[in-house]
Amino acid sequence: MNYNYASRMANLNGTATREIFKLLGNPEIISFAGGNPAIECLPTERVKEITADVTSSPSFARVLQYGLTAGFPELRNQLVEYVKSAGISDATVDNILVISGGQQGIDLALKTFINPGDVVLVENPTYLAFLQIANSYEAVCKGVNANDDGLDLEDLEAKIKKHNPKILYCVPTFSNPTGKTYTAENRKAIAELTAKYGVMVIEDDPYSKLRFKGEYVPSMKSMDTAGNVIFVSSFSKIVSPGNRTGVACATPEIIRKMEICKQGTDLHTPNLSQMITYEYLKRGYLEPDLEKAVKIYGDKKACMSNAIKNYMPEEFECTDPDGGLFIWGKFPKGIDVIKIFPEAIEKKVAYIQGSVFFAEPEGTENYIRLNYSYANAEQIETGIKRLGDLFKEKLAKL
Repeated sequence: MNYNYASRMANLNGTATREIFKLLGNPEIISFAGGNPAIECLPTERVKEITADVTSSPSFARVLQYGLTAGFPELRNQLVEYVKSAGISDATVDNILVISGGQQGIDLALKTFINPGDVVLVENPTYLAFLQIANSYEAVCKGVNANDDGLDLEDLEAKIKKHNPKILYCVPTFSNPTGKTYTAENRKAIAELTAKYGVMVIEDDPYSKLRFKGEYVPSMKSMDTAGNVIFVSSFSKIVSPGNRTGVACATPEIIRKMEICKQGTDLHTPNLSQMITYEYLKRGYLEPDLEKAVKIYGDKKACMSNAIKNYMPEEFECTDPDGGLFIWGKFPKGIDVIKIFPEAIEKKVAYIQGSVFFAEPEGTENYIRLNYSYANAEQIETGIKRLGDLFKEKLAKL
């Protein structure tokens, strides 16, 4: 049968990381392709304890019932305090929406504002799932140049004037895929520039608490004086990706619109997930668990950086992030990491090609993203050596 799919499906494919996961059934393959938190950082005993307490409570039937779309009131109150750690000091429950993971916050924001054909600006490169979600709403994504401080402000203003975008999307702290962090000055300038031109901003913040060196930088939302920044944060990287819980913080008007959109998507975030997150925060487990996780990720990142220095070709350039889960690398022109990927799989090591992170990917086949959070130190050492040997062999043939 010939299926008459919606036109929006023409530009939609599974994200590259999800497709790569299908190749990784072999436990011998060392994967630097995904973005999974380390198994040893998942609070399994905490969640067992909380779940036992919740399920044995006399009010457990409440968890099994329908809930409010905006989220459990007690969790929303807890999240008012949580966003203060990002510098958002004036939030109330009216600014808070409980979401089913950070990606739902992105989806609801785009659903609220985007019509087919609207332009969305993104950093070059940007989070690949955002590009997929934007395509699902038939938006047109345009890349903005970036430097070590953050977005290139001249290019941002030029692109705003040229394209009249509805939204700017960015991951200012430990960006996926680059691991870079915008300076406070750059964030303030972006907030002012987008407010001047009436551009909405989605500030995606899943990684900021995973800082193992350097100074804390306040969120862009904390610098928002016009109400045009939507702050989206997730507990996927710092508590549990499987629990699918996050928070969106914006003006009450925007939150109400996103809440209406959520009603038609999943009605509400699962009550058990909300209650686990609420109890986890209320019991004060986050900070000590973060301290442990940050040490683990810092050690893994140092291990990968050292392995890159020892084994990768000297022509390979890469970032040196202060936190997060990723290192972003670049080979000389002539190296096509997409074509080389099957050979890497034969050597039982996987990465993700950088081209999938660009709104306009032409000429980006020499970029690569490496994740250090999931593999152990021995696997990182072995996997980077395998990649180094492979790419040295390819460079020698240029």
